[in-house]
Amino acid sequence: MRSLAVASPHPGAAFAFAAGRPRSSASPSQRLCCRHASSRRWRLDRTLACSFGGPLRNSHRPGRHYMGVSENMLTPAAVSVEQAEASAHLPKGDMWSVHKFGGTCMGTSQRIQNVADIILRDPSERKLVVVSAMSKVTDMMYNLVNKAQSRDDSYITALDEVFEKHMAAAKDLLGGEDLARFLSQLHADVSNLKAMLRAICIAGHATESFSDYVVGHGELWSAQMLSFAIKKSGTPCSWMDTREVLVVNPTGSNQVDPDYLESEKRLEKWFARRPAETIIATGFIASTPENIPTTLKRDGSDFSAAIIGSLVEAGQVTIWTDVDGVFSADPRKVSEAVILSTLSYQEAWEMSYFGANVLHPRTIIPVMKYNIPIVIRNMFNISAPGTMICQQPANENGDLEACVKAFATIDKLALVNVEGTGMAGVPGTASAIFGAVKDVGANVIMISQASSEHSVCFAVPEKEVAAVSAALHVRFREALSAGRLSKVEVIHNCSILAAVGLKMASTPGVSATLFDALAKANINVRAIAQGCSEYNITVVLKQEDCVRALRAAHSRFFLSKTTLAVGIIGPGLIGRTLLNQLKDQAAVLKENMNIDLRVMGITGSRTMLLNDTGIDLTQWKEHLKTEAEPANLDKFVDHLSENQLFPNRVLVDCTADTSVASHYYDWLKKGIHVITPNKKANSGPLDKYLKLRTLQRASYTHYFYEATVGAGLPIISTLRGLLETGDKILRIEGIFSGTLSYIFNNFEGTRTFSDVVSEAKEAGYTEPDPRDDLSGTDVARKVIILARESGLRLELSDIPVRSLVPEALRSCSTADEYMQKLPSFDQDWAIERKDAEAAGEVLRYVGVVDVVNKEGQVELRRYKKDHPFAQLSGSDNIIAFTTSRYREQPLIVRGPGAGAEVTAGGVFSDILRLASYLGAPS
Repeated sequence: MRSLAVASPHPGAAFAFAAGRPRSSASPSQRLCCRHASSRRWRLDRTLACSFGGPLRNSHRPGRHYMGVSENMLTPAAVSVEQAEASAHLPKGDMWSVHKFGGTCMGTSQRIQNVADIILRDPSERKLVVVSAMSKVTDMMYNLVNKAQSRDDSYITALDEVFEKHMAAAKDLLGGEDLARFLSQLHADVSNLKAMLRAICIAGHATESFSDYVVGHGELWSAQMLSFAIKKSGTPCSWMDTREVLVVNPTGSNQVDPDYLESEKRLEKWFARRPAETIIATGFIASTPENIPTTLKRDGSDFSAAIIGSLVEAGQVTIWTDVDGVFSADPRKVSEAVILSTLSYQEAWEMSYFGANVLHPRTIIPVMKYNIPIVIRNMFNISAPGTMICQQPANENGDLEACVKAFATIDKLALVNVEGTGMAGVPGTASAIFGAVKDVGANVIMISQASSEHSVCFAVPEKEVAAVSAALHVRFREALSAGRLSKVEVIHNCSILAAVGLKMASTPGVSATLFDALAKANINVRAIAQGCSEYNITVVLKQEDCVRALRAAHSRFFLSKTTLAVGIIGPGLIGRTLLNQLKDQAAVLKENMNIDLRVMGITGSRTMLLNDTGIDLTQWKEHLKTEAEPANLDKFVDHLSENQLFPNRVLVDCTADTSVASHYYDWLKKGIHVITPNKKANSGPLDKYLKLRTLQRASYTHYFYEATVGAGLPIISTLRGLLETGDKILRIEGIFSGTLSYIFNNFEGTRTFSDVVSEAKEAGYTEPDPRDDLSGTDVARKVIILARESGLRLELSDIPVRSLVPEALRSCSTADEYMQKLPSFDQDWAIERKDAEAAGEVLRYVGVVDVVNKEGQVELRRYKKDHPFAQLSGSDNIIAFTTSRYREQPLIVRGPGAGAEVTAGGVFSDILRLASYLGAPS
């Protein structure tokens, strides 16, 4: 090999270069050394750069200058270019830190300066920075090509806009000689582009390489501006046109494959000419093996950073974006999505494949070979640590939260189902199916096949399904005609939900938990797929259910709160009290129980208040006055059911209205849970009650009504507990009315019956018309509810009731008229009380369920003064359960059974029980 001498700034030092290691013709102490620090780390003494005496220079034209030395400065007696290039070895290893900044980060002159500041603060020994074009510039450049090949002369004006954008940014960012050099290059580039675009306009067509050449200028300009911005701080810096380095082979389908060996050779040659510690490289653009300009396609800048990171075996690749990291779900769909601190390569790969805004799957491939971590960080929030994507050990603890890292979705899909008995055991059927799909160029997102081989289904983009269906009908025309295949079915408007995490399949309960969450959100799964790699579970469902499914799954795995969208019907005494209780406990429930209750609507009989994200309960009364609209129960229910933000919806009926209760069945069928203290549904016609309970038992939609009997007392839950544990109910007897309990507890001594009733009315214990309580109908409804819970099939009309309203007063037109005439019957009540007292007894109004004789009744009874029923005070309720286990001494439940606070508390308890069933910690 020829050797060329190069003058050295140090007297007496002349160097000769040959391929391989540098050799010195001077003393050994003057030799350049290239020393390996480790198998992955080694550095090059920068004596070579010093020997050329000045900063390194670059040009758009490869080979124009070498390390600041013009070609005409080299003489045959000096050094060969090949030998010079071989002398500067490319260091590799952890000393390199690779950064990538996207278009948003490079969007303005100020942001470019901020990027420069981030690079300057990086303490790494060597930095390689990959940049995209300024924000929107890539689209502007594609638009230039489209206009030109459409022979639209406005491409000239559009190019001027591109020029102005970069000139303005450069003037803000740079000054002096740097500005002049950049603007000179910008002018030259724009002139060349005008000529090329003119040629495209004349031809009316642009080849892909012409288009790629034009579009790639955005990266060239942003890289140059950033390099000048770093240089002005006094830090040496070179910029790299990656078309000189990165070599890729087009593979079709808008993809390219990097040629790593050739790219590494070219990078080593490039570095030999420009060995800088800080290099600014263009993202997105590359060359073919024939040196034809091309691009890495969309998201190519991330790919560029990963490829270059692998070529230098960097310690880390940092992708700077405008988000704080990788979220556990799309934050636009799940507001409670959290930033993940780490992801494995495989998890990130799966998430990006399924549509998560992480990285393109191909970006991860280059760095995996050397276990180079990728960190996603927010340029606009430097304090956020971001998400590290790296190699992780398999999770061995079996914890559900650790196994499931995140959820992702893909919308606008169609499911294709090929079905027929003739498929079973026939080799080549699947090959024929997917061969036909391949022929039309469709992308198969997911495949699922039953082990019986009776059917194969797969998901493709909605826009491609028509071609796929047509191709399959052509390919299997004979099989369909002969009946070997029964159908080729297309199910439109589908979405995919994928749960992603390490070792999910080997952790018991993951699949069960996922499908339980979907079922409880009333979401039907169309198809399921899980690979043996164990990194994801994929389900296909209706697109309209996708957001609710995502939120349900996300909250179920404790990645966010269990959110309940609540609709309150009836803001009367009980409804108003419930809203106040929800307001007071909202923060505690979020903090301690991970439950987020959102009241989405409140409706009365005349007006209603609706909100898409949740009503501010501190001001709901004011909002109901100022923002209310006319009440419409159908619209109210649709508002709740059609809200896609929250997967779990519950209607709370705080009325005593029969017409409202008649809608329960329809609401449950829609997947809306129902909670109520309203007795009308469970004590109404038996056939409707049985239909309602059958639906509730057959679905994951819950219907809770604890407060229908005993307000906040656990009457129904106690009865169910006895039955579910195998006990046999013999008799239920109790004082079920807090109002009548208060009246008869205070009807003693010389007090008159009318005085006690008047006192109870004034204290708010009775309904506005006390006859509603004294008629006994309310107690009868509670008796029929308990009878039906015990298995008796009774109608309300089967219950004999002693009304405490005298026959003569039942026709009174108003409550006031009734109260005025009631004292005329005080003497009758005094006699009945006196008779009881003479026998050492008290009067009590009770309801009885006689399960043995399959009957019930409501009556006024007398009890000895030592009987538990005689020991009550105030408005307490008492219920005695006589069962096979509690035959000698009945099981007694006693406590306040009336009042808005305890009734609302019973409803609130049902809401929390529902939240627990839906996944909240209990």
